[in-house]
Amino acid sequence: MAGAVTSVSPSAWVAPDGRGGGQRSAPSRRGRPARDPAGGPDRPATVGWPDGRAGGGVLVAEPELRTSPLHAEHERLGARFAPFGGWSMPLEYTGAGVLAEHTAVRTQVGVFDVSHLGKVRVRGSGAVALLDRCLTNDLGRIGAGQAQYTLLCTEDGGVVDDLIVYRHGDDDLLLVPNAANTAAVVQVLRGSAAGGAVEVVDQHTDLAVLAVQGTRSDEVLSTAGLPVGHDYMSFVPAELEGVGLTVCRTGYTGERGYELVVPARDAVAVWQRLREAGEPYGLQPAGLAARDTLRTEMGYPLHGHELGPEITPVQAGLGWAVGWDKPEFLGHRALREEKERGPARRLRGLLARGRGIPRPGMRVLADGRDVGEVTSGTFSPTLKSGIALALLDPAVTPDTEVEVQVRRRSEPFVVVKPPFVRPSTREH
Repeated sequence: MAGAVTSVSPSAWVAPDGRGGGQRSAPSRRGRPARDPAGGPDRPATVGWPDGRAGGGVLVAEPELRTSPLHAEHERLGARFAPFGGWSMPLEYTGAGVLAEHTAVRTQVGVFDVSHLGKVRVRGSGAVALLDRCLTNDLGRIGAGQAQYTLLCTEDGGVVDDLIVYRHGDDDLLLVPNAANTAAVVQVLRGSAAGGAVEVVDQHTDLAVLAVQGTRSDEVLSTAGLPVGHDYMSFVPAELEGVGLTVCRTGYTGERGYELVVPARDAVAVWQRLREAGEPYGLQPAGLAARDTLRTEMGYPLHGHELGPEITPVQAGLGWAVGWDKPEFLGHRALREEKERGPARRLRGLLARGRGIPRPGMRVLADGRDVGEVTSGTFSPTLKSGIALALLDPAVTPDTEVEVQVRRRSEPFVVVKPPFVRPSTREH
């Protein structure tokens, strides 16, 4: 076997900015969010606090922020930028804004620059076997040309990061972790590969990722001359005007869409071609603020909010992304034990009965009893209502009426099972 699997303690891994975990801390059990205004890797630096102010945090300029190869393109479009996991990325665009960008993706098509996401190449004899011993999901479930959602855990079951694995072959895989956790993922995998034939290469700045998401995404890509119509969570190699790239049927919005993995040096040419091809279909550049409202409507977890060193896959309802039949993966003993006894809290959805807008860190009450905490909360542009994800006492089940403490007042909500909006990722 190519190297022993490295054990990871919850406090042993440190992200690029030096903070353990690299983003907002796991929800406090004392009723206040950890005061990290930088947010999660895919969430704006502005966050909401228990007083109910939208974006009650403060935009803090992180030192030496990295920029996307498309930064100048975003500036020309009037983008407003914010720190995301050590990168300066578009939050929203002048003349549109979060609501318009969100709506464009739900009803037509939008394009995101998500080049801040990590890219890690794992290659060499035994690459699949190594990753299968480290990551939770079972790579035996997919073949070449397919992608898989999975997690990297600590030995006590906490989550170092959640990521997508693209299996090019048995000896060649691409991982896409969250921006702030890329260095931690690389560190763990290199430790596990030490002394073997597997190479773990950090390609964070070598590749760009562009996400075309929405009901008309096929038309945009087809007009641009790119392949469309392959199965959800699969990918194909392609060429666009001499540029080699990968077209993936993946995304983080709940809509039918594609993500293009492109050499960073060619990102501008591909971006411009996509915008030209998308003009007849109303293609809207969209920032990461809209990406966050879109993923919240789907109930998709975000590391630092619904996942983290103190929030396990079992608590987050991600047991489907765990290969329970595998003999080992990092954290398998702790997760098997938690699954057997049942988690102390579960991730649920909350839908407003009134006008309350929930924010991370707000307390949730049932019959006057504190039963948990909001992990992500926003106004849903699709439902025109407040929605949230929350870690709650497992006794609090869907259809339960609860209250969220918003600006020192109690707002009525009902517990629901996400998603809040029907996904169309698999539609043709």
